[in-house]
Amino acid sequence: MKTFSQKPAEVVKKWFIVDAEDVVLGRMASIVASRLRGKHKPTFTPHVDDGDNIIIINAGKVKLTGKKYTDKIYYWHTGYPGGIKERSAKAILEGKFPERVVQKAIERMMPGGSLSNKQLGNLRVYADANHGHEAQTPEVLDIAGMNSKNKRGA
Repeated sequence: MKTFSQKPAEVVKKWFIVDAEDVVLGRMASIVASRLRGKHKPTFTPHVDDGDNIIIINAGKVKLTGKKYTDKIYYWHTGYPGGIKERSAKAILEGKFPERVVQKAIERMMPGGSLSNKQLGNLRVYADANHGHEAQTPEVLDIAGMNSKNKRGA
């Protein structure tokens, strides 16, 4: 029996839309990262980009469990000496670009490397319900309905 290895020309990509309103961030990010890599398909090949295109709407209304909303800190460095900066998840979600919390969560659940960077290019995140991808006719991926723990009330 031979090991199956998918060729890049044989890849079939679909479009999915995810509504992140009241969905737990980590649970959503792990499912989306798996879909971006293509691990849900029987034709999964680790060195080929055979994942789907994912559109996430309402990213600004995502939920964090426990005290992560106030206590989780995102760090970055400016490149200058003493240039470490920090911002809480609350400050980012209430700020100008709340979709960055979702992008970082998904990015950090994927392996590092150039293939992951290419697969992250198939992710589109929007803070509200407006997106410009109606022409792709995306299918709805109901993450909140997959498991009762995936959704949190207010």
